[in-house]
Amino acid sequence: MQKLTSSQPIGIFDSGIGGLTIANALIEALPQENIIYFGDTIHFPYGDKSQDAIRNYSHQIAKWLIKQNCKMILIACSSASAAAYETLKSELHNQALLLNVIDPSVNFLVANYGGKSIGLIGTKLTVGSNIYHKKIKELNPTIKLVSRATPLITMAIEEGFYEHKVIEEILPIYLSDEDFSAIDALVLSCTHYPLIKNKIHNFYQQKIEVIDASKIVAEAAKELLQENNLLNTDTNAPKRAFYVSDYTTSFANSARMFFGSEINLLPINL
Repeated sequence: MQKLTSSQPIGIFDSGIGGLTIANALIEALPQENIIYFGDTIHFPYGDKSQDAIRNYSHQIAKWLIKQNCKMILIACSSASAAAYETLKSELHNQALLLNVIDPSVNFLVANYGGKSIGLIGTKLTVGSNIYHKKIKELNPTIKLVSRATPLITMAIEEGFYEHKVIEEILPIYLSDEDFSAIDALVLSCTHYPLIKNKIHNFYQQKIEVIDASKIVAEAAKELLQENNLLNTDTNAPKRAFYVSDYTTSFANSARMFFGSEINLLPINL
């Protein structure tokens, strides 16, 4: 690992607004950290792209975040985590710490849900990769995992409809699946989905646990920084910058909702 300093920023990237759930959780857990966020809105949604395409997008973004002097790169997208994490790990050559959103969630499930039946919803790529099944089976085969791709939910949220009744109309299309009838918990494997966590709770009449990966990932980031003595101790106000590959009104509105104030979105062509 090359010499990193605690005052360097954390770089976060996602295909769109979903990663803002991670950024928000990270700011709550680590309020002193400097953050650079990149939303690849021009290529949204990643879940419908090929693995090669996602690896290429992720490579370009990670390279740019390294140029911004980031001490950690957090892949705040399940599709990119599934498709590009291993490639990025070798490409970065220890230039920065690297964290994905899948491994912390898997570790949480393995530690807390042995012998249980778990449902999982996510993008086509994440579900199709079977990455959660493979990792969970390897670590705790007593967990039964059933999963379903839910692309319409992702699209509706990205368009800013997460508080709209259209979500309540879409949810039964997916969650009424017979495989999901006896689950003990539901994993929101796409970082967009915590925005509708309450609606999912209501669908299940509060009878199952809905697992929001954003806080789990934020705690994993904190632990990784602690292990490497890289927690920022600077008492100055933290710097936070938000970039997008294509400015969209829905992204700007969602960012404002998340952080309670106007966010200066800076379009940048990588």
